[in-house]
Amino acid sequence: MRPGYTRIALGIIISIIILSTACSIGFIAGRSFSNGSFDPLAFIKEAVNGETSKHEKADETTDLDELFDPFWQAWDLVHKQYVNQPVDDVALMRGAIRGMMEGLDDEHSSYIDPDQLTAFTTQIEGEQYEGIGAWVDTTGDYLTIISPMVGSPAEKAGLKPGDKIIAIDGEDMTGIDGELVRQRVIGEKGTTVHLTVFRAGADTPLEFEVTRDSITASNVMSRMMDDNIAYIRLIAFGDDKTISDFRTALKNLLAEEPVGVILDLRYNGGGLLESAVKIASEFINQGVIVYEQYGDGKNLSFEAKTGGVATEIPLVVLINEGSASASEIVAGAIQDAGRGTVVGMKSYGKGSVQIWTNLKNNQGAVRVTVASWLTPNERSINKIGIAPDIQVEITETDAEAGNDTQLEKAVEILLDK
Repeated sequence: MRPGYTRIALGIIISIIILSTACSIGFIAGRSFSNGSFDPLAFIKEAVNGETSKHEKADETTDLDELFDPFWQAWDLVHKQYVNQPVDDVALMRGAIRGMMEGLDDEHSSYIDPDQLTAFTTQIEGEQYEGIGAWVDTTGDYLTIISPMVGSPAEKAGLKPGDKIIAIDGEDMTGIDGELVRQRVIGEKGTTVHLTVFRAGADTPLEFEVTRDSITASNVMSRMMDDNIAYIRLIAFGDDKTISDFRTALKNLLAEEPVGVILDLRYNGGGLLESAVKIASEFINQGVIVYEQYGDGKNLSFEAKTGGVATEIPLVVLINEGSASASEIVAGAIQDAGRGTVVGMKSYGKGSVQIWTNLKNNQGAVRVTVASWLTPNERSINKIGIAPDIQVEITETDAEAGNDTQLEKAVEILLDK
């Protein structure tokens, strides 16, 4: 990995509604730059005429001065003609960067401003925060619940995976950026937030009054089930603490000599690539876990780590439409190795690699797609997903009755083995 960058196997960009500031799964790192005085005009000129000219371009003959003449013409017109003067040069600069990223027509390449960057780089592992306690997807038309945390205010209020927040405290959220909506939901312990939710299958929007509380975030949940089956659920592929917690939980389960293990990756939207490789290596003792394929056709392989503690025991992996990126890497590796049975519904299909880079002068960060994920058998994940070995749907009737048919199938498979 190049210094100053972090590979993030993020699927649906997931945040956790428990902080007073935003937080994404995984940790976003980049190069640090000095906090000197900021000249927005010089910043943009350097970006388009300096830094970028050092890199290879699709067309080496492109005259950047000529190319950007319309941009500077528009810049001058805004400064001379816009009715409300003076204009905010920093806001214009950030808008220009945001527009450039949108011009890539890639939903996973984007720009975040300094406030969002500060929020995103806050780590969540094993600490207490205040909010409603839910994992969410900020990338869709509406902020969408991925999974309420067990015992959280969100779960107690009745919020469910797939719920779309269409209004907050009576204010319509249509057209509002998902991250801004998320920030409206978080808040201090003891305060309440009124959420209007669209739920598939419901005739009308649903209303929820949620009282915020202190939440302890944990990415790993485990227990021994009936019939001597070990169950371990991974909420997100976090940093070293997640890996340590997962390994400890797995060892504790194996000490009880279960007949098999169920690894639940449902509604796990991703996290760090390194974590995905290490988690998969607990079950796969050798071989490729995942390939990165770059635009020039070059493949970079990531091999299984030695020392996995569960490389022989019967295994079932649960996935669904909310399992993305790092989850798909692990499920695909286990499937290709013939190491276990994948059960559930086809996964999300986010198989692209993003690198985050901090911009100069503390002006936020950009996330650029640089490669795609391939399974060990070189199957593409992006926009395809991982198809389960055994498809099992949880119907609305099952959900209302509290029947987890996917988990029941996993138990059946292990008992048959």
